[in-house]
Amino acid sequence: MLNLLMVQSVETLEAASQTSTQFGSVLLPIVMVVGFAAAVGLGSLAWYNSKRPAGWEDKERPEFIPKVEKSETPGLGDPNA
Repeated sequence: MLNLLMVQSVETLEAASQTSTQFGSVLLPIVMVVGFAAAVGLGSLAWYNSKRPAGWEDKERPEFIPKVEKSETPGLGDPNA
């Protein structure tokens, strides 16, 4: 009885490892591509909203980049409330 239970457990573990390997080989590249695209997009927004690097001071902001206004008290909310 114990021997049969151990054989079934081993078979179940083998099936689970094959399924997880197949799932991981598909999911990991998708997560990496989406993460890279998000990092590039957010980095571009941050760069365009920061002080311009040397040589870029006179360049105009692209139309699709939103203008972010600096706050008098960043992170503290409305000081007049």
